[in-house]
Amino acid sequence: MLRGLYTAAAGMVAQQRVHDTVTNNIANINTPGYKQSAALTRSFPEMLLSLTGVENEPPAAVGRLASGVMAEESVPIQRQGDLMKTDKPLDFAIVSHIQVPGVTFDGSGKSVAQDGTVTFEPQAYFTLRNADGEARYTRGGQFSLNEDGYLVTADGAEVIGGGGQPLRFAVGTNAADLKLGPGNRFYNGTVDTGQALLISRIDNPNDLVREGDGKFRLEGDAPARPVTAGEGADVQQGYIERSNVDAAQSMVDLMTALRAYEANQKVVQYYDQSLDKAVNSVGRV
Repeated sequence: MLRGLYTAAAGMVAQQRVHDTVTNNIANINTPGYKQSAALTRSFPEMLLSLTGVENEPPAAVGRLASGVMAEESVPIQRQGDLMKTDKPLDFAIVSHIQVPGVTFDGSGKSVAQDGTVTFEPQAYFTLRNADGEARYTRGGQFSLNEDGYLVTADGAEVIGGGGQPLRFAVGTNAADLKLGPGNRFYNGTVDTGQALLISRIDNPNDLVREGDGKFRLEGDAPARPVTAGEGADVQQGYIERSNVDAAQSMVDLMTALRAYEANQKVVQYYDQSLDKAVNSVGRV
């Protein structure tokens, strides 16, 4: 009898994690460049039940029994977000529409061939360097100039340029004079600064691991590489990319997780009442 209790409890834990994932998406609905996460659930391995103990009879298969579900992981959905105009000179947004020859992607950025081969839509990201000197990637393009002339994020991570080095401008440079020209090169008015914004291409966005503050680290085997002209990644100055969270769908997912949690809770309460009667009523007789 307790097997059902454990199954219902596992369902409650899984739905709680789904609920937490959705509420985190809703909390970041106004965070520039935020990519919503989807909680993936899977079932525990099924068990094969057999009838044993019958005299002179071999074990007979009864059937399979499911043993509950678990929330395996949260996967970021790397769909393009809408652009919002800010007119700020150090706000940038990437419009990523990188194509793979002969492959058509669905709305989730995935293509499945007839032989079962799965191809994911490549995505483009701004390249950063954190305090430990490690490469990080983001779609949140709200940057600023610090006192040393470096182009940085809100938490101080340095924005990397085309030469693989942090973008640095002359101290005292007026941000309003910086213009992004062809090849993502920066111009101070009409003067070429010799600096270019590095946009990195990630062939499989699922290899990115969320670290917080809109940053990802790359853990896949395929390294990031610079996006070349004509590949399908444009940078718009004076814009930011809004989060790709669907508010209406998030509320539906939230209510679905809540109802599933309540259903499993009722099962747990039923088992609790059954055990109470077994111990305090049946056992007394």
